[in-house]
Amino acid sequence: MAKPNPEWHSERLMRAIETAPLSANVTKLLELRTQMHPRRKFLVFFDDGKELTYEEVFQLVQKTAAGLTATGIEPGSRVGIMVPTCHHYPLTWLALASLGAVTVPINDSYTPRELDYTLRNSDASHIVIANDLIPVLEAIKGGSSVPRDHVIVTGNRRYGYPLHWESLLDSAPVDFQVPAPPNLDDLMNIQYTSGTSGMPKGTMQTHRYWLTFSRTGAAQFQDQLRRILIAQPFYYVDAQWLTLMTCWQGATAYVARKMHASRFLDWLRNYRIQYCNFPELVSRQPCHTNDRLEDLIVMSCYSHRPENYRMYERRYGGLARQGFSMTELGCALYVPMEAEEMTGTATVGIPVAFREAMVADPSGSPLSHGMTGELCIRGAGILKGYFRNPEASAHAFHPGGWFRTGDLSYRNEDGWFWYLGRMKDMVRRSSENISAIEVESVLRGLPEVLEAAVLPVPDNTRGEEVKAYLKLSRNSSGDHSLIERVLQHCNANLASFKIPRYIEFVDEFPRTPSLKIRKADLIAAKPDLRSGTYDRVKDCWWQSLPIERED
Repeated sequence: MAKPNPEWHSERLMRAIETAPLSANVTKLLELRTQMHPRRKFLVFFDDGKELTYEEVFQLVQKTAAGLTATGIEPGSRVGIMVPTCHHYPLTWLALASLGAVTVPINDSYTPRELDYTLRNSDASHIVIANDLIPVLEAIKGGSSVPRDHVIVTGNRRYGYPLHWESLLDSAPVDFQVPAPPNLDDLMNIQYTSGTSGMPKGTMQTHRYWLTFSRTGAAQFQDQLRRILIAQPFYYVDAQWLTLMTCWQGATAYVARKMHASRFLDWLRNYRIQYCNFPELVSRQPCHTNDRLEDLIVMSCYSHRPENYRMYERRYGGLARQGFSMTELGCALYVPMEAEEMTGTATVGIPVAFREAMVADPSGSPLSHGMTGELCIRGAGILKGYFRNPEASAHAFHPGGWFRTGDLSYRNEDGWFWYLGRMKDMVRRSSENISAIEVESVLRGLPEVLEAAVLPVPDNTRGEEVKAYLKLSRNSSGDHSLIERVLQHCNANLASFKIPRYIEFVDEFPRTPSLKIRKADLIAAKPDLRSGTYDRVKDCWWQSLPIERED
C-alpha cells in the first residue's frame, strides 16, 4: 500500500485551494467564468438539441431572476423545482441562488403524498413545475400548501395557472440588478435525503457548500476536464455539483435527459467525453472492438466491485477512481489520479481539501488504524443541519463538529480509508456481524446478476439469517441451476456464515430519489420475508415457483 504523496499534482492542488479565496457566491463564479469564456458552450442538452454558451446562461439566469422577483420571491424564500432534466432546472436554480432564495429540489416521479410532504416540510412559498406534472400537484389531498398564484408552470400548457416560466422571462427587464447578493454562508438548497428510515430530512446547503463541493471535484481531476457528461437527474446533488464543477473549469457539460445504460458508451464516444460518473450496469453491455474511448480521462465508480476497476481501465481507456461523498458533506474522500497502486483495492481514499476524516467509536473518540468504527467528517462547507429538525441535527454531530456519516469504515496506517457499508446495513447472525455491501458485491460478480440487495431475516435460532434479493440480466432464468451457481460462487468467495440462506428474484427494486435500492420498502413488502424465497438449508421454495426473467 502507498502513502499519500504531497508531490502528487492532485494533492498539491488540494492544499492550494484550501488557502485560495472562494467566489463571493455561486453567481459570482458564473459571472467570472462568463467574462473569461463568453462564447464557449456551457450546457448542451443533446436530447433536446439545445446548446447554451456561458454568456447565454448568464443572461438567462439574470432574466429568470428578474421574472422570479416579480412573483414575490425574495431572499430566504423557499422554492420547489419539480421539472424533468432540461434547461429549466439549472437556469431556475442559479437564478434563485442569485436572489438569495432557497431551492427545494423535488423528484419528478413523486406521488401527491410525497410532493405534499416536501412542500409543507420546507414551507415552500412557490413551486416551479413542468406542465405535465400539474396533475400530481392538483391530486394533493386537501389541496397544495402553495397558493395557486405562486405556481410557475414550464412548458406549453398552463392548466389555468397565471404564472408561466417562459412569459416571466419575456417580460423581465433587461437592466435588472439583484438588490442584495447572497453571502457564502447563506442557504442555497434544502436538499431532501433519501429517507431510507423514516421521512426524508431537509439538508441545509449553503453557497459555500456548493462552491467547496464543486471546487474539490475539479481539483481531484487536476482541473483538466473540458467535456463532462451529466446523466443524473437535477433533483439530486450529482447533476448540480457537476454543473458547477463544469463552470469552475470553463468546461462544457453534455446533459442527458435520462440515464440509458445501452446508450451510455455512445454518448461518451459521440461527445468525446473526458469525465463521467460511470454506472456499473454499463459494463454489462456486450464488448465491442470500439469500446476503448480515446478521449476519456477518468470516471468515478462509486461502490463498484473492486475487481472491475482494472477491467474498466483496460476496456475503456480512462482511469477508474473511487471516492466518498454524501448529500450532507459534498465530496469528502477521493483516490488521487496518481495513486495507480490503489486501484481495485476498494479504498475510498484520503480527505479532499477542506475536509478531515476519522474513524470513531460510539462516543466520538477516534479509533486506531485498522479498527472498524463510524466514519466521521468535519470541515468548512458541510451541511448547516437539517431544516427545522433540531433533534436530528444534534444527533448528527459528535463534539468538535464531527458529522456522523452512519457508515462503517477503517483507516490503515498510511491514512487511506475503506467503506464497509451502513452501520444499520448489517446482518447479525449468531455472534457474527455480516456486511450487506460485501455479500452484495460478491453476488454481483455473477454474470447473471445485475443487482443485489441483502437484508436480515428474523430467525429464532440465530437471531437473523441472510437474505439476498437478485435482479437478473436479460434472458437469465431464476431456476434451480442458477441457485446452484449462486451458492457455488458464494462458497468460493464468502465465509460460510455469510452465505445467503434465502434467495428471492425480483423484476425491479424500489428506489430512493438517488436511485439507490430502498431496502425499507423491501422489508415492508411482506409480513414474512421468507415468502417467495428459496431456502438453502431446507432446499425448497417457500410458497413460490422459479420466475422467468425477460428484462
